[in-house]
Amino acid sequence: MQKWILLAAAIVCEVTATLSLRAALDHSAWYTVVITGYIGAFVALGLALRTGMGIGVAYGIWGATGVALTAVLATAIFGDPLTGLMGLGITLVIAGVLCVEFGAQKARATQPGTIA
Repeated sequence: MQKWILLAAAIVCEVTATLSLRAALDHSAWYTVVITGYIGAFVALGLALRTGMGIGVAYGIWGATGVALTAVLATAIFGDPLTGLMGLGITLVIAGVLCVEFGAQKARATQPGTIA
């Protein structure tokens, strides 16, 4: 459970930092949030990996969720466009990450010496 909490923290930090980049265009003080957010994201991601989460799974979920949340929140906060084609792309990225996660679960279950 701890690895998922750490991964969620990494996602929140990364999305916050990315959205703060947009705010920093008008107010340079936001760069403090950008730097802190990205450092926090990489630290939390590293800690999630240290708990035993696979890099492909962690990075895939982190990246896909970050893209999806950033696109949706940028629409809500900044009025950025979010078209149907963009939504389809986000859906495909998420589907790809799910395939990686399910494949990783199956690989772990079939490894010698593990209990399925």
